[in-house]
Amino acid sequence: MNRRQCLQTLSALTVGTLLLPRWATASPLLLLPERSLSFYHLHTGEKQRVTYWAEGQYLPDSLANINHLLRDFRNDKILPIDTALLDQLTLLQTRLNVPCEFHIISAYRSPETNNMLQARSNGVAKRSMHLEGRAIDIRIPNVPLSIVRQQALAMKMGGVGYYPSSDFVHVDSGSVRQWGG
Repeated sequence: MNRRQCLQTLSALTVGTLLLPRWATASPLLLLPERSLSFYHLHTGEKQRVTYWAEGQYLPDSLANINHLLRDFRNDKILPIDTALLDQLTLLQTRLNVPCEFHIISAYRSPETNNMLQARSNGVAKRSMHLEGRAIDIRIPNVPLSIVRQQALAMKMGGVGYYPSSDFVHVDSGSVRQWGG
């Protein structure tokens, strides 16, 4: 490749990255041919390993399976889980550089469940992101909770709550913020 071809290639790459969202230019998600996650729901005992994105698109059947697994386990109500949240978990898994099985404490919560939990504890938000399918409370076996928190914060992609006494990290696809600890 001569100098002119090199400059043309660099120019094309630069213009291409300007058209992408800022977070996408450094995102390892762009390099993955598939996006897969493994879950174990602590309250229902259900396990699932699912590829939810392949060939440049989200897979509706896989998303339906995830929505079912991450339902409000107290009343079986289902809401679509935000794909941005799933992508955050995939990036977290990539950053941790270990095969992850996310242990689920809580994902989608219906308004009834959120109200019940709020009445029992002052730590439950009235407008929780769980109500929108945009939040998940997790732990990962054999990965210290502090490391999960640190890597989730380093992504700067949403909310991260740290609950070491309850042994979980909250991750959501809302605005970048942090609490707990």
